[in-house]
Amino acid sequence: MEPTRDCPLFGGAFSAILPTGAIDVSDLRPVPDNQEVFCHPVTDQSLIVELLELQAHVRGEAAARYHFEDVGGVQGARAVHVESVQPLSLENLALRGCCQEAWVLSGKQQVAKENQQVAKDVTLHQALLRLPQYQTDLLLTFNQPPSSLGPENLSPPPWSRGEFEQLVTSLTLHDPNIFGPQ
Repeated sequence: MEPTRDCPLFGGAFSAILPTGAIDVSDLRPVPDNQEVFCHPVTDQSLIVELLELQAHVRGEAAARYHFEDVGGVQGARAVHVESVQPLSLENLALRGCCQEAWVLSGKQQVAKENQQVAKDVTLHQALLRLPQYQTDLLLTFNQPPSSLGPENLSPPPWSRGEFEQLVTSLTLHDPNIFGPQ
């Protein structure tokens, strides 16, 4: 089992600590250039880091809700339910120097997998880090489908919310040129 590691993201422009066993999905299938996607080797859990255009028309908690509902729309969710939205302390973030506000949202979306009719409740934890000087909303998503809550003796065990929080707080910007000319 490989240890938790500081992993380069977006060609080294960022790095973050990923949970044990994270598999880079781009090694398995095409992933959009604005995303880094990782999956758990045993469960259906996934982690997504996305660079999105700043949605300046929404602020605060409403911005976190906006992105959660937008993801639900893209995934064809039949229902979306926000359970909580909390501000995230900037002092805990490696990106505190360029992040103006941060939010953590937890909720459920009712989503059917490709080629399946039955929709299942998927728990999502999202962190929204707003970088207005780069016209960017950084969205980190932790997907926890019901099947990911398997036996505790899985190797490696299912990822925890704490591991997601470590990803969020460790995310570090190394090369601002990723955002284009400023």
